[in-house]
Amino acid sequence: MTQQKYIPNHVAIIMDGNGRWAEQRNQLRASGHRAGLKTVRKIVAHAAKMGIKVLTLYAFSSENWKRPANEVSALISLFNYALNREIKNLNKNNVRLNIIGDISKFSQNLQNLIINAQRLTLNNTGLVLNIAANYGGRWDIVQSARKIATQVLNGKITPQDINEDYFASMTCMYTLPEVELIIRTGGEYRISNFLLWQSAYAELYFTNTLWPDFNQVSFDEAINIFNTRERRFGGVLNEELPC
Repeated sequence: MTQQKYIPNHVAIIMDGNGRWAEQRNQLRASGHRAGLKTVRKIVAHAAKMGIKVLTLYAFSSENWKRPANEVSALISLFNYALNREIKNLNKNNVRLNIIGDISKFSQNLQNLIINAQRLTLNNTGLVLNIAANYGGRWDIVQSARKIATQVLNGKITPQDINEDYFASMTCMYTLPEVELIIRTGGEYRISNFLLWQSAYAELYFTNTLWPDFNQVSFDEAINIFNTRERRFGGVLNEELPC
């Protein structure tokens, strides 16, 4: 009897390879990012159809500001475009949009778009779509530490009150299921400051496929590989622990 495939509750993706995809075609890197947006649409729809509860996409890291100014500008413009164009469709399909990261670095107009998009989809009960924008795992941990330090200084808690659960409650996405699978496209083998706290026990899946070429079949393959992994969480699988 074939064992039923387990669908992870929370999948996160580092969408890498847009620029190289464009360069291979003698196109501007910005065209690769536009092609990548088409892949986002496909994967979001597929994840929702599969029954995945949370999908987190690494769209713009806190380190991406170091890229050439024209590419950064193209990325920000594409983010504006996506919010304006895609939000109604996401809302129609019961997707709840959540932006994680330091949005204060964006223009006021973009910040307003983000706030309005989140407000529009707040009560949706389907897939939760997290877009990491101006996000970094270290930033997430540092801002959490600052919140806790402020609470200690204000006398609301003592240092003895701080444990892993309390610290986690200050991080991004703390109300959501922990990340079970991280996918990185583009052939790199690192997580690049992405969800450092939330992915402590996530399975990692790397593929050489560039993000614009990643599709539903590619996504299914990642889930299939995930299902071959033995997830022990520091324990022992299928063996009795000693008394």
